[in-house]
Amino acid sequence: MYWTGFIVGALVSCICINALENGLARTPPMGWLAWERFRCNIDCDNDPYNCIKESLFMTMADLMVSEGYAAVGYNVVSLDDCWMASERDANGKLQPDPIRFPSGLKALSDYLHAKGLLFGMYEDYGTFTCAGYPGILGSLELDAQTFAEWGVDYVKLDGCNADPADMDQGYPEFGQYLNATGRPMIYSCSWPYYQIINGMTPDWASIASTCNLWRNYDDIQDSWASVASIIDYYGDNQDEIIPNAGPGHWNDPDMLIIGNFGLSYEQSKAQMAMWAILAAPLLMSNDLRNMDPQNKDILQNIDIIAVNQDTLGLQGRRLSKENGIEIWSRQINPTQGTDYSYSLAVLNRRTDGTPYDVSITLSTLGMTFAGGYSVTDLFTSVDLGDFAPDDTFEVRVNPTSVVMLRCNLITSTA
Repeated sequence: MYWTGFIVGALVSCICINALENGLARTPPMGWLAWERFRCNIDCDNDPYNCIKESLFMTMADLMVSEGYAAVGYNVVSLDDCWMASERDANGKLQPDPIRFPSGLKALSDYLHAKGLLFGMYEDYGTFTCAGYPGILGSLELDAQTFAEWGVDYVKLDGCNADPADMDQGYPEFGQYLNATGRPMIYSCSWPYYQIINGMTPDWASIASTCNLWRNYDDIQDSWASVASIIDYYGDNQDEIIPNAGPGHWNDPDMLIIGNFGLSYEQSKAQMAMWAILAAPLLMSNDLRNMDPQNKDILQNIDIIAVNQDTLGLQGRRLSKENGIEIWSRQINPTQGTDYSYSLAVLNRRTDGTPYDVSITLSTLGMTFAGGYSVTDLFTSVDLGDFAPDDTFEVRVNPTSVVMLRCNLITSTA
């Protein structure tokens, strides 16, 4: 997240930095984060139902399991900003707010682990977090050890109130300390984003060797305009950012806002499809207590999740953008030799209120396998048929919506 504020220079201790490669996140992480939906609501007296407290995270964990999210792959439940006390304890250790987290974070971690879920943690590579709570500067090794003691499985490290020039040293340093604990912890970084907005060119090779996922664009907001701007960024900058992604290290376009207030049903489908094409982490930030069945179906669509989690780990790209219609493509399994199956997203950015018929000839999209492709609509589960590369077929796409297709190679069974 990014809150406008001053930048504070930091003295960074010098240790030998090695590549992270912790063996984690071989497919994009999936789970639930608090920030976009619940922000920094600490007013538990007047809003106990929605404030940041341990029972909120326990309830979300319960629903992740009982409502089927965990069964389809969502397994992280993560704190975000505002979980902690305003000061460290007498020994310099981070501590949760004692009123809102009376059982402590080890107890919350144990609760999640008992349900087969992972415990996610938030901190900031700065003097303070974005909301003004203690940051990790000056305590990197101690904080990594504390997270391990609490049973943390996933660490999101923000970048407020820090000098972006120090991040090339500081983010790898903290990653080294995480590794040194011996506890596997997925490492989510905001490092490139804070450098980009300060006019710096990120060291993508270092970022990809240090972080399991990283933010490189603005925080998502609860609106279609925000989702669309993120899609534009990923298309406009794809040649720079796609080579950095793959198993264990992912571009992170930010949270899924499906089920909140800002997206229509069609726009919710579009976000889910595009995040799958982008090989993006699927990290929901919504209220699972109040989830519309249609939105739940989108979030739990196992065919789209399968594209997102495809083990090749190849991020998709935008192939065309014309008259408000975009076609995006991602190479996926199964493969034969040098030929891939594909998932396609036909995205209608038009707002003129009329569904749009789009003609598709697979060979014009780089799909030239002589045996052809078996094409399925992943939202309707309708088999559209088998098509040779030069065959043409049509799909109808609603405004600010998407048609998502799986195009599997047709191989001989002889």
